[in-house]
Amino acid sequence: MNRSYLFVPADNERKMKKAVDAGADALIVDLEDSVAPEAKPSARELCREFLANRQKAWVRINSLDTEDAAADLEAVVPAAPVGIVLPKANGASDMARLAAMLDSMEKASSIEAGQTAILPICTETPAAIFRLGEYAGSTPRLAAITWGAEDLSAAVGATTNRADDGAWLAPYEVARSLCLFGASAAEVPAIDTVYTDFRDLEGLATYAANARRDGFSGMLAIHPAQVDVINRAFVPTAAELERAQRIVELFEANPGAGTLGLDGEMIDRPHFVQAQRILQLARRLAAL
Repeated sequence: MNRSYLFVPADNERKMKKAVDAGADALIVDLEDSVAPEAKPSARELCREFLANRQKAWVRINSLDTEDAAADLEAVVPAAPVGIVLPKANGASDMARLAAMLDSMEKASSIEAGQTAILPICTETPAAIFRLGEYAGSTPRLAAITWGAEDLSAAVGATTNRADDGAWLAPYEVARSLCLFGASAAEVPAIDTVYTDFRDLEGLATYAANARRDGFSGMLAIHPAQVDVINRAFVPTAAELERAQRIVELFEANPGAGTLGLDGEMIDRPHFVQAQRILQLARRLAAL
């Protein structure tokens, strides 16, 4: 269970080395937006060396509609990344297309079939918004789903995607919610998008806490300073764990009950399921 995914540009060896010690649950070496077109060939080489010589990481390739995507995959798949982050993903067809490419490349590199996971960024084009229900059952490689607002707002011609107080404007709240529901339907974690003001750690803490409240399992990060804030936000509090344990024990002691009372409140089976999830999350995090 990854709480934090830290982006690091593939063309900056210093930043890649620094990212290793940032404490992120997962690193995403970026070959897309953070790398200029003329720097992509050398960035692929640095990325491949990083994967070969250091801990496992994800790689964000360029979108499948570009010539760069195949070159990216050919460069990095032999080095066995944890998975591929796919920008501008457009539902099941892109999942099938990428999975087929990975099948072939894993075989050619003598990598265990199906080892390379996929994390799609699912809201970066207007068409993609209408395909969020397609990820369920699309490929066993699907590890999680995340979303983004910057490409989407540019695609529709918006002048901004946030209100003056920093809150998402309505169209992007819709995209965020659909990502959450699409991930839940696919039974994989939903990962919230980046908080772009990396200096505002207080605002990040509030945003990350709200993301966990809403059902997201983690967040993307764009700066090492954000990692610890995100990691702490996605750990259940002692009070949450204590209440969850009491709910589980109450239902286990009354297996035939549909509704029970706890502290003057009526709780039912959905509360039981959520309490089980909280305890399972705590166990997974303890194992990290």
